[in-house]
Amino acid sequence: MPRDDIKDADEDVVIIGAGAAGIAAARRLLAIRPGLSVLLLEAGDRLGGRAWTVGLPGTGDLGFDLGCGWLHGARTNAWTAIAGEVGLTVDRSPAPWNGGRRLRRDDAETQAAQQAIGAYFERLESHEGNDSDLAAKLLPGSRWNGQIRAIGTYITGAELERSSIADYNRYDPGAGPDWRVRQGYGTLISLYGAPVRSKLGVEAMRVDHRHAGRISIETNQGVITTRTVIVTVSTNVLAAGRIAFDPPLPDKIEAAARLPLGLADKLFLSLADPEALPVDTHMLGSTSRGATGTYQLRPFGAPVIEAYFAGDLAHDLERAGSEAAFSFAADELAAQFGTDIRKQLSVAAISAWAATPYIGGSYSYAQPGASDLREVLAAPHDGRIFFAGEACSRSRYSTAHGAYETGVAAADRIVGASSGNP
Repeated sequence: MPRDDIKDADEDVVIIGAGAAGIAAARRLLAIRPGLSVLLLEAGDRLGGRAWTVGLPGTGDLGFDLGCGWLHGARTNAWTAIAGEVGLTVDRSPAPWNGGRRLRRDDAETQAAQQAIGAYFERLESHEGNDSDLAAKLLPGSRWNGQIRAIGTYITGAELERSSIADYNRYDPGAGPDWRVRQGYGTLISLYGAPVRSKLGVEAMRVDHRHAGRISIETNQGVITTRTVIVTVSTNVLAAGRIAFDPPLPDKIEAAARLPLGLADKLFLSLADPEALPVDTHMLGSTSRGATGTYQLRPFGAPVIEAYFAGDLAHDLERAGSEAAFSFAADELAAQFGTDIRKQLSVAAISAWAATPYIGGSYSYAQPGASDLREVLAAPHDGRIFFAGEACSRSRYSTAHGAYETGVAAADRIVGASSGNP
């Protein structure tokens, strides 16, 4: 929407952050109470937050996601139905971990690796007693620990030593396999947000809730007053104090700090000769080390490779830049397909979520002992300041549909409070 002057604006509800949670909250509020004055503020220059789709040369109307890309738990994922409502196409081809095509040998070594990986996750799921980190369940000296570490970073965006077993065991994406949106998950979320009254390039810097009446929000473009606020920014933004609360909300800041964003970056490579690689097939760069990429070859049959890096490797490559990421990916692909594959490759798009302003990472993980802080983060303050986002979800954290559900829950709480309901 056009960016008109917001100085001295007065609203019923202001939502800070136009990602999946903020958009879901706004749509829910307007569906239940069409007369509400709802304003969505976004510090960046687009809707969608960590859902961001780009188009790539030679791929037609296909969308490629630099952020979230899979409809996890697709049969009960709210975005699956919304995709149909807004006219997008859900591709139901199975994900690699749901039986999709994988580039691997069906030999004794592969079977041994799969058994070791399965046994590791069984040890996590059977853990009892005090919370610990995911590395605690590795078998010392196991030849498969590198591969297990790689998988662990894809799940949490962080190294095993930093991530909570209790939080891992609470994760439940919902029913069904994992599907994709042909036009992109980011396209879906931004389209759903398009009807909402929103302001881009507006950074909320201070929330003044000292007085019993209206809340004042100081932004880089003026002051907005409102009856209610929903804060949906990332935990890294909250923990860094990018938004000051007056009076302070130390419980929220502490919770955010112990639920930091892990990092998962994507590199899309154009492939000069599509026939050089199999269609929609997955491969792991290395089966012996944790610092490795995972690759989706020719997603949707397009002349593209989607490389995915997570954890410390993602941080290292992001700091080093696109040439370093390209070189790393080309080395791993050449080890599988031969050195001539390098001649086929060029950089088409790359993400850098740690350095992305107003976000600072990919998806939240809980440090050991911090899983219960998701509920602390989600709890409303004083019936006027509400919180939403994937980090607020006890069991669907790190997902766009978890963010959606927390946005809807915040909206429902606001409506319930205004109706005099608990």
